[in-house]
Amino acid sequence: MSRHNRERGVLPRPLAVLGALALAAVTGVAIRMLPAGAAAPAPKPPPVAWHTPAAAPPAAEPLAGFVGFVDTAEDPGFDLPADSRRTGIRRYALGHLVSGGDGCAPKWNGPLDPGQNRVANRIGRLRALGGDAAPVFGGPDGQELAVTCRRPGGLASAYRRVVGAFDAASIDFEVRDSADRAAVLRRARAIHAVQRERRLGVSFTLPLKPYGLSSGDVAMLRATHRAGATVETVNLLAGIEPRTAPSGRLHRVAAAVLAARDQVARAQDLPDPEQAWPRIALTPVLTGRSDLSETDARALASYATRHGLAWLSLRGVAPKADVSRILWSTSSGR
Repeated sequence: MSRHNRERGVLPRPLAVLGALALAAVTGVAIRMLPAGAAAPAPKPPPVAWHTPAAAPPAAEPLAGFVGFVDTAEDPGFDLPADSRRTGIRRYALGHLVSGGDGCAPKWNGPLDPGQNRVANRIGRLRALGGDAAPVFGGPDGQELAVTCRRPGGLASAYRRVVGAFDAASIDFEVRDSADRAAVLRRARAIHAVQRERRLGVSFTLPLKPYGLSSGDVAMLRATHRAGATVETVNLLAGIEPRTAPSGRLHRVAAAVLAARDQVARAQDLPDPEQAWPRIALTPVLTGRSDLSETDARALASYATRHGLAWLSLRGVAPKADVSRILWSTSSGR
């Protein structure tokens, strides 16, 4: 998502009794399209029982968090604290930091140096409200520093510079270079070096395929883990089919996430694939404003809660305001 919607609201008002039953039935059906078990899904989603209403999740059920993504090159005037007050979002990811200068100098995508990004320079005011933001390295434009910085110790110094400049508690890598084994190992060793010096959360943002993660991305996660770096979260960029697609489109996303969960567990040597759920985040990528309905949003929020995902986010075209509000409401979680 190049930027996220910045409106705040509440869930739809209660309807008349019959209307409420119908809405609950639709919501229950969508939630069931996202399977909770580890078995591979059937090729077709189960038949829809429209006449059977399903109860919504209890209000007290803990929710995974929502992380807002901001492309600071596309939206250089974005006001983090103002948006947080308006939406209730507390956590943001700010992209993208890429290679500049001699290959070991981090710069924001666009013409800005690290200290000249007005969005990132508002992180302190966001923290005063109880929020935080993580810088994102890599992305679709420019090269991640691990590709260009080959000077011994230079890559760790570059990461250290950004982490120190923003006193970052966490950073993200939107990796596009998993086929470059040398870059993968340089990045892993540099992350490990910085994590030995300070507590630093690290996430990798990777594209989700219908079958899970690509083999190159799985190999990269394995190599990073074996080099001693701790990747706490794998954020899955999941393309959402338009609502005109055949039924079961959220079911297909869930099947892909399930496959990725097993891959993450194996890459990180977890004894039980269930242990990988808290290490998974899910970021739907929308190509149309109507790609997600309110029912879809409730299904995604329920799915994230049920499995204990690290967070939800959004990218691409901003959905309708009521859909965004449902997803933003997950920001009250961890």
